[in-house]
Amino acid sequence: QVQLVESGGGLVQAGDSLRLSCAASGRTPRPYAMGWFRQAPEKEREFVAAISWSGINTYYADSVKGRFTISGANTRNTVYLQMNSLKPEDTAVYYCAADPNVRTVQAGTPTYWGHGTQVTVSS
Repeated sequence: QVQLVESGGGLVQAGDSLRLSCAASGRTPRPYAMGWFRQAPEKEREFVAAISWSGINTYYADSVKGRFTISGANTRNTVYLQMNSLKPEDTAVYYCAADPNVRTVQAGTPTYWGHGTQVTVSS
């Protein structure tokens, strides 16, 4: 079993930056593709970004391209989300996800989910 633990959320103002972290613990016999999703109040959970297990390939939702950067030390199954130029519409609970296949992460059906960290951006 793999546990994902997110950290780094908080309350910031529009235009500020935050960096989220997610570390996988437990039985991690292989490197995983990892990613981030978010869910705002009364909205569906949506894809934000993903990174392949090698760390070479990254994928982003159009709404965050150019502002957010995903990175990771995949041999340690750790992933980061650097969020710049934050907007009030980025306010959501951010969830970490992991799966051996990055396409499965992108599709929103990863094997493992974290419990989420709250990001609130005030205007």
